[in-house]
Amino acid sequence: MNTIDARIDMNFGRQTNPLNKLPEVTAAFWLIKLMAVTMGETAADYLNVNLGLGLSAASLMMTVILIGTLALQLSHRRYVPWVYWLNVALISVVGTLLTDYLVDNLGVSLVTCTVTFSALLAATFAVWCRIEGTLSIHDVDTALREAFYWLATLLTFALGTAVGDLVAEQFALGLDGILSFWLIYILTRPLGASFGDLLSQPVVYGGMGYGTIMTSHGFLAVIAITFGAMTIMQARQK
Repeated sequence: MNTIDARIDMNFGRQTNPLNKLPEVTAAFWLIKLMAVTMGETAADYLNVNLGLGLSAASLMMTVILIGTLALQLSHRRYVPWVYWLNVALISVVGTLLTDYLVDNLGVSLVTCTVTFSALLAATFAVWCRIEGTLSIHDVDTALREAFYWLATLLTFALGTAVGDLVAEQFALGLDGILSFWLIYILTRPLGASFGDLLSQPVVYGGMGYGTIMTSHGFLAVIAITFGAMTIMQARQK
């Protein structure tokens, strides 16, 4: 790879492995991922409650569909955007339904689900690293590595549902507006700092390589646009 290509890889996170089955990790990637997480929760509730399928039928149906789309994903030798993101969307729904089924239908506690999914996720990473020698998402270029990736993805969605429900229900944080506000206020600081580092740090250090100047200007632009929109909305309400 020549100097120019290396610089592009450093600054924009371009894929360096043409056989990698995963997309580039960019801001768009995280935005779609965030939407997929949100959609998984709402879609699971829609299938279970609004359509009246129930957890058993909804879980079985979505699992069968997911198996089919995963087979399609594995059949491709390259990254195909619509196939990949279809699987992310479906696996978010199945992960949510899996936790809901264990808790609501089988009576498994949220604490048990959280501990179990955490252990399974840790074991998946351990076995994956032991066999393949890497957990890099830039080198998911074999069927085995991709199988480990999708298993880890499913477990993260199931774990996220369990943790979210545990925090909201068991600890009743949603019932105390003041406590919720200050906890979120505190937690957004390290989350924001970590996200800023992710965007600004060089690719070789695990970031996206946009640099501190571009990252700062980008966030400033978003803040300015949001502030402007809020100002306009407030003026219209008067």
